[in-house]
Amino acid sequence: MKIWLDGALREHDEARVSVLDHGLTVGDGVFETVKTVEGKAFALTRHLDRLARSARGLGLPEPDLDEVRRACAAVIEANPVALGRLRITYTGGISPLGSDRGDVGQTLVAALGETSRRPDSTAVITVPWTRNERGALTGLKTTSYGENVVALARAHERGASEALFANTVDRLCEGTGSNVFVVLGGEIHTPPVASGCLAGITRALAVEWTGAQETDLPFEVLAEADEIFLTSTLRDIQAVHRVDDRELVPGPVTAKAMRVFDERAADDLDP
Repeated sequence: MKIWLDGALREHDEARVSVLDHGLTVGDGVFETVKTVEGKAFALTRHLDRLARSARGLGLPEPDLDEVRRACAAVIEANPVALGRLRITYTGGISPLGSDRGDVGQTLVAALGETSRRPDSTAVITVPWTRNERGALTGLKTTSYGENVVALARAHERGASEALFANTVDRLCEGTGSNVFVVLGGEIHTPPVASGCLAGITRALAVEWTGAQETDLPFEVLAEADEIFLTSTLRDIQAVHRVDDRELVPGPVTAKAMRVFDERAADDLDP
């Protein structure tokens, strides 16, 4: 694997970030995960726009998006895979040991690894921890992912691939790395960004292409919904067949949404 680090491609064992990098010491960084298909990045413009928004929200200087595009193109060319996970990471760079940032400059990394297509349906669990819809990092895709690591490990222990959170007022929010949609009476609903969820790229496309409504939903809706599905960069749209101990049959609304998404995504790689 060849990795882009601060302006150049490097072999993976030579691509080293300082132990004093603020992304490592305090999680001061933002990132994007982009799907690549046969050497082409999907929805890259939307991902780069969100990378810049997350950087601004964290107080980092905006990344040079032309350089980020060059980095992405370089690692895609250097690591040919049929289906890939392109990871772009941008951090506060070398800094003092503490929350204060240094003045050396930021760190930019782009790496690409091979992945496989997800199953058409999956199991999820709910967790007792909450998303803070009023937090300083709400809505930002930062490298501070410890909560997600803990919740996802709990999901794996219980035979699931994702864990779903409520927010602090017990409204449905999101998964560790996905957005959640529910079908009620034949209509598709997903929590609004005000719930504290990340404004997912695939979420936005699914809303646009399926006519889903952004709706403030109680967390208990997961026990009543006719159908449930997840969206994320590498899941696209994925049906849910179990929530905790509740079994569901992936239904026609989800099947249509999956079909529409696949067709629209195939027509335009940078929607």
